[in-house]
Amino acid sequence: MACGAALAALTVPAAEAGPLAQGTAGRANAGQPGPGTDANRAAEDSRTTSAHWAAKDPGTPRIRFRGLAAVDRRTAWLAGTEGTVLRTTDGGASWRNVSPPGAAGLQFRDVTAFDARRAVVLAIGEGEASRVYRTDDGGTTWTESFRNTDPKAFYDCLAFFDRRHGLALSDPVDGKFRVLSTADGGRSWRVLPADGMPPALDGEAGFAASGQCLVTAGPKDVWLATGGGAHARVLHSADRGLTWTAADTPVPAGDPAKGVFALAFRDRTHGIAVGGDYRPDQPSPQAAAFTADGGRTWRPATTPPPAYRSGAAWLPHSRTAALAVGPAGTDLTTDGGRTWRTIDTGSYDTVACTPDLSCWAAGEQGRVARLER
Repeated sequence: MACGAALAALTVPAAEAGPLAQGTAGRANAGQPGPGTDANRAAEDSRTTSAHWAAKDPGTPRIRFRGLAAVDRRTAWLAGTEGTVLRTTDGGASWRNVSPPGAAGLQFRDVTAFDARRAVVLAIGEGEASRVYRTDDGGTTWTESFRNTDPKAFYDCLAFFDRRHGLALSDPVDGKFRVLSTADGGRSWRVLPADGMPPALDGEAGFAASGQCLVTAGPKDVWLATGGGAHARVLHSADRGLTWTAADTPVPAGDPAKGVFALAFRDRTHGIAVGGDYRPDQPSPQAAAFTADGGRTWRPATTPPPAYRSGAAWLPHSRTAALAVGPAGTDLTTDGGRTWRTIDTGSYDTVACTPDLSCWAAGEQGRVARLER
């Protein structure tokens, strides 16, 4: 219950929270103060003093974990370098290496887990380095369900709407982002038609930094984040990837190292975007934005994180609180992404929260942690 106590320290008490909807990161609570009000900020801030990241060392200091799937406070999956996939079912007290055989040369950057036994992982890279694997027995055996054969494609992220329907995102091929679709839980995949995808900008691509450049909310809505082009954009589809619309964000771009690196939507309307410039010697001003209209328009955070951030997650059962993580620290917003403040200076690449009031983070040098008090 330590995680639940820590999350209660960051957001509304669980007893006051409404039910969590399937496929969302949170749901509005009836009767709670609205985002940005003094009463709401005071209530949120009063509960932040004792929550902290508690290390859950998997004993893999060479591995960088950019893929993280948190099922609940006991079960989580990690995906990282050297073809590494780990799983815990005891809250991080112990970890089992469940890496697919023969995958040591691959870079796993994303993982979706449906429970303690069923998971899908994505390897990124040019050509055949981009692959998808699925397990139905906790990683004892794996099936390679997709291997990219187009040398122009480079897959970055995957996301699921439910246990059957999901998408995977590639950088642009022939001038448009390419999207894979599955309707059987990742057992088979097909490339979606590009007719409904707007043209990519020159130099535009996705960032395989945290498994959060492609995110879903509800049964059909999906968003993808971009950088590298003249503008950092967010593209939205309301029909599981068949047609898309694009919107500019205020996050700086215009360079291959700049853009939106991660998205998080708590429902089909309210979302946050974080990113910046991933080079450690470069500043990242205005590296966060938020939307209240499903991504049609984005507003800059008035007080953004002080540095590049690669991952984001809404705290469960809160309509105002979210976390952003990056190599230089963790930030908290308690007003829906308008203002952020740093609460930890440890290095993490990705973050995920679960309906049972649990948050996990992972990153370089085998770093894994769970939020506790």
